[in-house]
Amino acid sequence: MGRLAQLAMNPASGASREEIYLAVASLYRIQGAGLNSRERELMREILKRLTRDVEMAIRIALAQRLAEDSNAPHDLILLLVDDSIEVARPLIINSPLLTESDVLKMIAEAGIGHQEAAAHRPNIGIPVTDALVRSDHESVLLALVRNATAKISSYSYETLVQKSRAFSGLQEPLVKRPDLPPQLATKMCEWVSDALKTYIKTNYDMAAKSVDAALTEANVVLTSEPPGPKDPPADSAHKLIEKLAASGQLKAGFLMRVLSQGQTDLFDLAFARLLDMELPRFRKAFYEGGARPVALSCRAAGIDRSVFNTVFNLSRQARGLSVTLAAPESRDADSIFAAFTRQTAMDELHAALH
Repeated sequence: MGRLAQLAMNPASGASREEIYLAVASLYRIQGAGLNSRERELMREILKRLTRDVEMAIRIALAQRLAEDSNAPHDLILLLVDDSIEVARPLIINSPLLTESDVLKMIAEAGIGHQEAAAHRPNIGIPVTDALVRSDHESVLLALVRNATAKISSYSYETLVQKSRAFSGLQEPLVKRPDLPPQLATKMCEWVSDALKTYIKTNYDMAAKSVDAALTEANVVLTSEPPGPKDPPADSAHKLIEKLAASGQLKAGFLMRVLSQGQTDLFDLAFARLLDMELPRFRKAFYEGGARPVALSCRAAGIDRSVFNTVFNLSRQARGLSVTLAAPESRDADSIFAAFTRQTAMDELHAALH
């Protein structure tokens, strides 16, 4: 270890600082658990001293290798996260070793680039999103709003809606988040474009009290029944869906809200009812037929293309299925939303099932 420290300060002719940096990082990665506190501190000090002299491409490559390594030393991850954003980004977004406390500390102390990367991190919880919402930088807020898996509190949504007055780029992705409270979406009609007003009126046209009542009833349905897929679903779920359909309140906005809340059985039942399909047939097409029937279903139900990826990802995550959307499938979805009307998408979907 002492020899490594000497080489770091005065590299021999055959050992560049880059080589020493990688050697120390590799040793730290492999033997980290067996090192004592003095050895770990020495390794961190060597890496810190070498960082300014090692090409960024090498540091980035190391960070990328460590980004999905669940066995890497935690303090090595933190050392690289404290590097420039180009090095830190893959770790901030992907490393499973970063704790919520690590991310909150980084948001408080780091610059905009690090905060923006934190906003891209999958499945960030409310403490992190509450911290990010306090940012006055549009790029950070936009990254957060576009993160479909981020959990955002009602209070933070109120803050984001207010900030969207000044940051017009936030307005469309914010309105198209499936978990945006309807009351706040309606409030945004005061300052958004005519196109977004139309979108809000189409997708959030359930009165606020009706939305609250429907979702309260949906939560009762969810919590009063045993967990897991129900085939057929409980009578109470059927009654709720029929009640909404009869009152004209069974729309795309309701689908998105129950899906974002993890009420997948209710989502399936409501979607099948909207498409006038039997539940088993809907589930077979939607979950076993790839991206095309999902795109056709969304188009037929009036769900916007910008929300398609969210529907695809959340529905599959809830069922433990792969969320990978290949480029050809994405292009096929684009063509469906561009070429099909709601009725022709419905016709195509039903024809494919016969």
